[in-house]
Amino acid sequence: MENNKSDNIRRRRGPAAFMAGVTRIKIYAVAAILVVAVIAAAYIIRSCSKSSVTVSVDDKINITPTQVLAMKEIGEWEFLSIEDEEMIDTVRKRLFRNDELIRIYSGTLRLGIDLRQASDNWLTVNGDTLNVVLPPVRLLDEDFIDEAKTQSFFESGTWSDKARDDMYHRAKSKMKARCLTKENIASAEANASKQFFQMFKAMGFEYVTVRFEK
Repeated sequence: MENNKSDNIRRRRGPAAFMAGVTRIKIYAVAAILVVAVIAAAYIIRSCSKSSVTVSVDDKINITPTQVLAMKEIGEWEFLSIEDEEMIDTVRKRLFRNDELIRIYSGTLRLGIDLRQASDNWLTVNGDTLNVVLPPVRLLDEDFIDEAKTQSFFESGTWSDKARDDMYHRAKSKMKARCLTKENIASAEANASKQFFQMFKAMGFEYVTVRFEK
């Protein structure tokens, strides 16, 4: 009788014990999954901490053909202007008296460069340095005498247009000799170098060299 009772108790406890075992297995499985997740997260974090993100910036500055063409199309760049006056006289001898003509000529001589005369390779980049080769400084305008300001200082007798034209060209030659000096050309070159240096620095070039064609 007692044996039957104990067998019944064991049979009644059997399903409950089975379910309890299954529950324990589920708990262990969830715990294992959590442990794996924690280990994976730790590995990912450690891998990210060892790696680094590198951002490279290309700070190289280039001048486009369009920009070069636009600068050359400007043509003449003036860097020095000189105002000058010259007194020119001429005398024509006669039997009893001499005819004399004295005139004062005024003009402004403009010194600079014409970029249309620059070579094809007037701008070259060598590493971080921009090399600029400018055409020679010259007189930009041959018609620099302002005839509206030309004055007749003294005039006696009658003078032909040829005589006046001769005086005009003499005045022109004297002005050029007085103003187109080495010192004035050097001053124009200095102004040109400074302005082109500042212009290209403003465009982002760190190092700029400027020289002139011979």
